[in-house]
Amino acid sequence: MNTAIEVVLLLSGLCVLAPATVLFVEVLVGAVGPANRAQDQAARPTMAVLVPAHNESGGIRATLRALRPQLSAADRLVVIADNCSDDTAAVAAGEGAEVIVRTNAQLRGKGYALDFGVRHLEKKPPEIVVIVDADCQVSAGALEQIGRLSARSGRPVQALYLMYAPERAGLKTRIAQFAWAVKNQARPLGLHMLGLPCQLMGTGMAFPWRSLSNAQLATGHIVEDLKLGIDLALAGTPPLFCPDALVTSEFPTSNTGLTTQRTRWEHGHLGVILSEAPRLLVRSMRPPNKDLLALALDLGVPPLALLALGSAAVFALGVLFFLVTGIVAPFALGLVSVTLLAVALLLAWYSYGRRIVSLGNLAYAGVYALWKIPLYAKFLVARQLDWVRSKRDGSE
Repeated sequence: MNTAIEVVLLLSGLCVLAPATVLFVEVLVGAVGPANRAQDQAARPTMAVLVPAHNESGGIRATLRALRPQLSAADRLVVIADNCSDDTAAVAAGEGAEVIVRTNAQLRGKGYALDFGVRHLEKKPPEIVVIVDADCQVSAGALEQIGRLSARSGRPVQALYLMYAPERAGLKTRIAQFAWAVKNQARPLGLHMLGLPCQLMGTGMAFPWRSLSNAQLATGHIVEDLKLGIDLALAGTPPLFCPDALVTSEFPTSNTGLTTQRTRWEHGHLGVILSEAPRLLVRSMRPPNKDLLALALDLGVPPLALLALGSAAVFALGVLFFLVTGIVAPFALGLVSVTLLAVALLLAWYSYGRRIVSLGNLAYAGVYALWKIPLYAKFLVARQLDWVRSKRDGSE
């Protein structure tokens, strides 16, 4: 009996040790020193910026006004008003955007909107297509940076995409902002410094025309960006990270919006781990491919709260098993996992999180993780599979 329990605990320990080790290495490498800041000297390509928008009239004006000064006369700014019941199309047209309207109540989701936009561009395709969400701010020069890098490399390029807690947001949202910085800044920067690809993040993405036009976009996948990056990597063009190009947005202020957003992201992420990480791992071995291996290992790191809960549970059970049997191996695995996770989070906090939360407030992350247990339990019994837009600031 003890042997069976030991095997289960050892396997559980390895399941948390592997992602904790990957997280630790990524954060450590990213914190060691600055990435290469050399300017890309490639010729500026022609670009079309696609902005998928579903009922975004309240915020799309600011997005378009940040984008327009970065466009040349040869570029296009296309807004896809997707199943809108507000005046998104009129607002976008008033800001000088080229507007196309899509109405299909059965096929809903960002992937369908993007496919509609790409098909619209086929008559006069650009060299590079950039995708920007309708609620994002694109920093000056970011479009040119990711466009040039994508044109030179022939690969998709992901800008640094950060989400900020709204003014006067509570501690829970600021903890979420820190977790977002770990996922979208600390970890991809580590991969970038190792010369490895990153995952796509949904906005601030540049693609060579051929790559995007041949991709399978028309799906209702709830994390279509993550799936697209994996598909492109398997096709031979893994995404590159461009840490100097910044795209930002804010978390929703409504509790409903926050819950919807987190459920979609985390259920989608966990679903992709189960469906795609094994496939990536197998493909990385025949023939050996370090880019696919890196993406498989990175993809296998679950959301921070879930990793923390799993590591703590393995550690606690290992301690209990050691006290009863004197067998140290499960306890040792749990201890190493918890230590690596704690050190990685402290490094990330020191490098990226000190302006977001204090070290004392960071201790609340444990409570934050416990608060998310129902979300993870729901994944097992009622997983979210359909794309749902996050409600923001009273919007529908």
